[in-house]
Order: sequence, then C-alpha cells, then structure tokens
Amino acid sequence: MEEKRHDGPFRLPVDRVFTVTGFGTVVTGTLLSGEVQVGDEVELLPAGRECRVRGIQAHGAKTDRGLAGQRLAVNLQGVDHDQVLRGDVVVPKGLYRPTRVVDVRLNYLSTAPRELKHRATLRLHSATYEVPAQVILLDRDTLKPGDTACAQLRLANPVLLLPGDPFVLRTYSPQATLGGGSILDPDPPRRRRRSEEAIALLEAIEAGNEADKVRMMVAASLLSGLPLNEIINRTGMSVKRIDAALATLLTSGEVLQVVREPRIFLGKAAFEGLKAKLMEELQTYLRDNPMKDGINKEELKSRIPRRSDPRFFGPILAALEKEGKAVSERDIIRLPGRKGEATIDQAAIQAKIAAALQKGAMEPPTIKELCNDCKCTEKQVLELLNLLVRDHKAVKIKGDVFYAPDPIVTIREKLTAYLKDKGEIAPPEFRELTGLSRKFMIPLLEYFDQEKLTIRVGDKRVLRKG
Repeated sequence: MEEKRHDGPFRLPVDRVFTVTGFGTVVTGTLLSGEVQVGDEVELLPAGRECRVRGIQAHGAKTDRGLAGQRLAVNLQGVDHDQVLRGDVVVPKGLYRPTRVVDVRLNYLSTAPRELKHRATLRLHSATYEVPAQVILLDRDTLKPGDTACAQLRLANPVLLLPGDPFVLRTYSPQATLGGGSILDPDPPRRRRRSEEAIALLEAIEAGNEADKVRMMVAASLLSGLPLNEIINRTGMSVKRIDAALATLLTSGEVLQVVREPRIFLGKAAFEGLKAKLMEELQTYLRDNPMKDGINKEELKSRIPRRSDPRFFGPILAALEKEGKAVSERDIIRLPGRKGEATIDQAAIQAKIAAALQKGAMEPPTIKELCNDCKCTEKQVLELLNLLVRDHKAVKIKGDVFYAPDPIVTIREKLTAYLKDKGEIAPPEFRELTGLSRKFMIPLLEYFDQEKLTIRVGDKRVLRKG
C-alpha cells in the first residue's frame, strides 16, 4: 500500500475517549494525515474546543510524535473527557472548519435493491463519523443500481471532510450498504441542479492535478476570490503543496494574488471582469458629470460589486493605470486626456461667476450669494468654481471661499513684504495690513500656510525658509 503523506496538516478522528488517573483525557484513533507532536495547540471539531497535546503513544509505546497511518493514543490537556465524543476529530488549531454540505462522486452498488431517488436520506459513514445525509442528485432524478454520478450531500450535523476522503452510504432499516464514493469539494458554493457547468467543474476537479484543482476552485469563486485558508480547507493539501501549485498558476497569469495578507486569490476572468466593471463605472460617472475631470477614489471604490472585497480595488486600479486606461491624481481617478468642460449655457454662468469674484476683489461673494445671482444650486456653482480653479481663473482658499487670482497675488505680495521687514505677523496685524474681516482673514492665513509661504509659530506667522 502507498504510504500516507506526512507533509499535510494532521487529522485524528476519535474512535474512543477515556480518562487516565493523573493524566486526564485520552483519545484514540488512526492518524489520517500529517504528523502530530507533543506540545501542539489543537482543536476538537466540530465543537471547536481548543486544547493541547500533553502526551502521545503510538501502538502502545510512548513517543514525541505520531505519523500518518499510526494508531495513536493522545493525552489532551484543557478538555474534559465528557466534552469529547466518538466522531470528533483532532486537528491543528484554527486551520479547518466543519461542513454540512459536500460535493461527492457517488458510486451506487449494482446489488442495491432499488433506484436511489433525488433527496433520499441515508446514513453517511466516514472515518469515525456517522451522520444523516440527504442525497441531492445534480444531473438526474434517480440513480440506477451500478451507476455513478456527481452528487451533493446535505448533512444533518457538521463534520470535517476533505477532498479524497472515502465514505459509505447505508440505509436505516433494514441496515444495508447501498454505495459510497469520495469527497470532491467539502465546502462547495450553491449549485444549480442540471447545470452542465457545475458537473464539468466537479469532473475536472476529480480528474485534474493539484494545480488544476486550485485553479478551478479559485475560478469558481468568481468575483469573491478565494483566501489561502479556504484553499487549505477545501483541498486538504499542505501549504507547501498549495504554494507549489500556485507558483505555476501565478506565473502563467491564470490566478492573481490580489491581497497580500491574508492571501486572497482571484481567477484571471474574474479579475478582468472587475477591471471592466470599474471602467464602466468610471465612464458612466464622467458621462453623467461632464464638468468633472474625474471621480473621487473612495466613490469609485464604493462601486465595486458587493460580493467582492474592497481590498481588491487597489490592485485593479493599478492594473488599469499600467494599461493606460485610467490615471490617478491624488484622490481623483480620471480617463487619460479627460478634461471636464462646461456646456454653452454653463460657460455663460461660469463667466458670470468669474466676473463676480473679480468684482468682489478682497472680499469676494459667498457661495450662497453666487447661487442667488446665477439662479443655480450650490452643487452647480461649486462644480463651475472648481473648473475655474483647474483653469487658474480662480483660487480655492477653503471649501466655500474662492478668490479671483489677482487679489491673492496682491495679498501675497503685501504679506511677504511685511514679513521680510517685521519678521512675524499676528492676526490683528494681518487684518490691519489687508483691511479684511475675520471671515476672510483666518482662511487666508491658513491658505498661505498650506501654500508653504508661511509657517505658524504659536499665534503668529513667519516666512517659511527655503
């Protein structure tokens, strides 16, 4: 017989549990995979109870580690014997989770007395588990004796099953074995019956090599992506083997890693689909907002499909920029060469706003006053003002304060000359220098700080060096 692999995570299905005076809880079973060592932090599934390996015996002899294929007695610290049941499984802490739905290859015995009907309930036996299971036939209504098919088993209670695990199906009364098979996918997505795509995927998973299995599972996750821990849970492979499979897929571009920590992967088709979706959202927004140069980055990020992870946005945007399809400037995403323009009617209003700013000079009109003069909404006025700022026909001091360029040049020159002469300036002195009210004076002082002309020292400003 082929020796069981020791490189994967360990699994020890419990077939007996008892106590030993002075030691506490002891469980026995056959180690299905990997190796377990004294001191390991472990978990009992399906309950999720955490405990620690205190001691190990293999075939009656004390040892520091147990290997796949060996009969073991494991002394567990941190759990009472009445909290452990036959059918529980000891696994590394935090690695696996139990399932209630599995996709399988089902072989129905030729000696079965009758056809197996869709939604029939039988007893599933695997390792030391025994659990009622409803049989969902994916591509037919009945399974004839001697036939084989891909099916889905819906379990009454959660258990831990991994790809390749064998199982047996038996009736309740009279007790008889009807068939069995192996697990294909222990945590499948929702599947439609009679879906040719679903059947093809399961058959490919069954026949494919390790790289093919990982690729198809990632592809089947569609826009949601598949984290590394999900790949481990659904394949039962060691991280080393998964990394080897992923290395091939990442090099070929069939799979992309879109989040570094925790590692999350997307199939190529899903990644291209998300790129197309973001481009569509960007183009739609700019079509509906002709005066905008681009869209705010957070606004575009919020338009990622809900079933995707917002963390995918960065890699997708980076790919679009690399392809020259989008340009990112600070917090704005735009199309290459895009420049928002006002319509003919809007241009007339824009000219009126520019004239009002020029006329207001040192104390320009407020947004509300511009809205009343132009008979426009605040949003429309702000959009037109931002176009003027972009074209250097206005200066934005803060959110609702805009100046024509000439007054700002004048104020800047006065402030610079004063500071070169006096060395510092306080708000009262700035008010005396410019004749401005506090409404404009404080925003202007803060504006010159942002422009790196001045730096605030206490309540005063001094010229910034360099």
